[in-house]
Amino acid sequence: MKAAFLPDRGVVKVSGDSARDFLNGLITTDTARLEPGQGRFGALLTPQGKITVDFLITEAPSGHGGGFLIDCPKALAQALTDKLTFYRLRAKVAVENLSDSLGVLAAWDGDAALKPDLAFADPRNPELGLRILVPAELAPKAAGLIGAELVDASAYEAHRLAVGAPRGGLDFTYGDAFPHETNMDRLHGVDFDKGCYVGQEVVSRMQHRGTARTRTVRLLLDGPAPEPGSTILAGDKAVGTMGSAADGRGLALIRVDRAGEALQAGTPLTAGGLAIRIAEPDELRLPPKQTVA
Repeated sequence: MKAAFLPDRGVVKVSGDSARDFLNGLITTDTARLEPGQGRFGALLTPQGKITVDFLITEAPSGHGGGFLIDCPKALAQALTDKLTFYRLRAKVAVENLSDSLGVLAAWDGDAALKPDLAFADPRNPELGLRILVPAELAPKAAGLIGAELVDASAYEAHRLAVGAPRGGLDFTYGDAFPHETNMDRLHGVDFDKGCYVGQEVVSRMQHRGTARTRTVRLLLDGPAPEPGSTILAGDKAVGTMGSAADGRGLALIRVDRAGEALQAGTPLTAGGLAIRIAEPDELRLPPKQTVA
């Protein structure tokens, strides 16, 4: 088993008598069904349905003060704290940015010898393993307790890309992407049966009408990786935007219809002048056109 402390991740805590209902009315996932030792994937959206920040969330056990702990991008932890405080109004809720004292250890490729208190399975994909909320200085000890080899965060990045889990700020731009475009609906990040939350109307409409034309897809790279943000071309036609890459794998935001047409026509894809390939081309293939008898 491998484990890596992720220096780009922070932790925000939401506590108080109204914390569960408060969060449930704001974010895409259902906190009503969240328990200690479990994790859920979710996001806080704009009223227009775009992602301001995505995160993993768990409920802290009473021995750790209760409340909810949000594993989020460290660069956005204070902004998330401020936004949740803004929404608080008169709710009996406290919001704290704990990123200076609490971080995130990811563990994968094996079974943990034991499960620490603030640990939960990554809900996006079983292959992503465990998330453990722990101070940075205790990360080596935590890795040893679960029987994992502590490795560099770059190893987790390569694993994340191989699994196909997008990372905000690299694989999509916060404030500019809808949940469906980053596959949150496929990664268990949107609960379509819960009540209202910020941006819910737009997300539900995209789900029921099937109007998500752009999707995050996995790439295979036979040579150097294009720069993140590079335009992906099919011939001279733009079909998407390159995301992050490592060890011959990458992610990209792709216009499914345009890339499907390119695949059907046998047109190769490039980004920054470098060849790229879709890892699962069948996902983009267009259905045969119907002809009139």
